[in-house]
Amino acid sequence: MEEAVELASYLPLSFKSPKEREYIEFLWDAFETNYTHGKYQFAFLAYHMLTMSFVYFNIWQIKQSVPGDFEKGLIGFGKDIEKNILAATSPFVFSTVNERTMLRFLRLIDCDNGKIGTYAKLVDDRNESSHPDGNIFYSTEAALDLKITEILRVVAEIQTHSKPVIEHCYREFVVQNHDPDEREYPDAVDQIREVLIHGNYLSQKDIEICLGFDVEPLADRPGIEGMRELHAALVEKYKSEDANSAA
Repeated sequence: MEEAVELASYLPLSFKSPKEREYIEFLWDAFETNYTHGKYQFAFLAYHMLTMSFVYFNIWQIKQSVPGDFEKGLIGFGKDIEKNILAATSPFVFSTVNERTMLRFLRLIDCDNGKIGTYAKLVDDRNESSHPDGNIFYSTEAALDLKITEILRVVAEIQTHSKPVIEHCYREFVVQNHDPDEREYPDAVDQIREVLIHGNYLSQKDIEICLGFDVEPLADRPGIEGMRELHAALVEKYKSEDANSAA
């Protein structure tokens, strides 16, 4: 159970609507309740849904940060699916498309076909365990823990591939939001929380990538002092919070 909670650090710190937050909280509750009561097969189903939510949030970040690449990724999709995905206003709209199909978007972050095939195996495992075929695939805590370890390895791998997208997202944020007089919130921490984190479904793992961003290559741009101040505010606020949570 302790290892399983690590997935939370890959999920958004903030959601666009209470309904989205309630959904993720419901899945966590379903996972924890079934795990605690030894209903490991149902615990796996909830955990799989949390994992696919992580995938959808990552694909959404691609859509928001590099829309041109995202549209290229739609080549080969049917017109109705393409229209639906482009018009999506929430990552959860992606759930209307076959999960294996959505995994193809991970090619945009350099996940090769071999890796995507491995990720798709998790979908197959879910499908097999959700049919009334008389089999209990996860009948013991050890069996489920082994699967959770595998899932977290996949999640960490996808997160690593997502790093360039998060860096691009953060770079655009500091460039476009350095001036307190022109942005939505004069206070840097408010701007970071509402526009960067809330607006892009950033997770704690995403924030860690932002913390490591080097602002100095932007030194020849107007407003570099504001960019430095914005980044310093992120470091002061979220490095301390990360240290407190780890304590």
